[in-house]
Amino acid sequence: MTPTPRPARVPAPQAPPFDPELGVALASLGESDREPYTPENLVVRQERDAALRPRPTVEELRAGGRFEVSELHVPGPPGEPDVTLVSARPAGLAGPLPLLYYMHGGGMISGNAWSVLPRLLRSWAQPLGLAVLSVEYRLAPRTRYPGPLEDCYAGLAWAAEHATGLGIDPARILIGGKSAGAGLAAALALLARDRCGPAPIGQLLLCPMLDDRGGTFSSHQMAGVDTWDRTSNATAWQALLGDRYGADDLPHYAAPARAADLSGLPPAYIEVGSAETFRDECVAYADAIWRSGGQAELHVWPGAFHGFDTIAPRAALSQDAREARTRWLRRVLR
Repeated sequence: MTPTPRPARVPAPQAPPFDPELGVALASLGESDREPYTPENLVVRQERDAALRPRPTVEELRAGGRFEVSELHVPGPPGEPDVTLVSARPAGLAGPLPLLYYMHGGGMISGNAWSVLPRLLRSWAQPLGLAVLSVEYRLAPRTRYPGPLEDCYAGLAWAAEHATGLGIDPARILIGGKSAGAGLAAALALLARDRCGPAPIGQLLLCPMLDDRGGTFSSHQMAGVDTWDRTSNATAWQALLGDRYGADDLPHYAAPARAADLSGLPPAYIEVGSAETFRDECVAYADAIWRSGGQAELHVWPGAFHGFDTIAPRAALSQDAREARTRWLRRVLR
């Protein structure tokens, strides 16, 4: 009898090389910084993040009078708590300003609206004359989908309705975010389109978290390598979706990569690293926008991992990425 041949062993896909400067920064991280999120360690990791993540006060954000900063508590979704928006703008600028409506990152399970503001104010608000509203949406698993997205929509709708009092131009509202926040921004663009709500002029999607299914090549290729790998990603999606995780009928507002129709959306800026878990879903999302007749500017930064510009802000690639984002913002705001 001829023996049954053993199936060929398929080697794990080799990860792309890191940019040299970024690779050095990544190697310097401690084990705790590289530990993936799991259902078992989620609560401990959330508590540690809340304790360690900087959360500047309103007075600190004012930076000695350079910025006008306040906390706003606006009506949340029907039957839900109010939503906190942190409002900030360069001091002394007259006239209605364009608005960047921003959602922080953190995998839907961590982060806050205050910690991202120093960078946003320094990089964009002051040089571009922008007002910023940073959204304190509720986190998973305490609040599951659609809670965080509905928080963001409620804040956006309120801001557009109260534009005059806020000193913003309702015809020049941009939405944006990073990682999970960018995924929320993409979902918010879809939701605003379908509800005939506020019409943003652009969506700034920095390494967006778009696909709950974890089936892309890059999610397998970067397993155990990227700073945010498929283990952490699955943990975060499970926390957000609960029993709906993996469901075939999950709404595309929960995971924008599932959307079949991306027409009628504002122009998008999409960036991701070549050595990143989210690479393939971000590239596919840009392609789907183009196929739907929309406009997207896509940047795939060579050798970049998730959050590269935060971990290595002085690296040449990080500087290039920041400059590219700023150029896009200037063009959209013209």
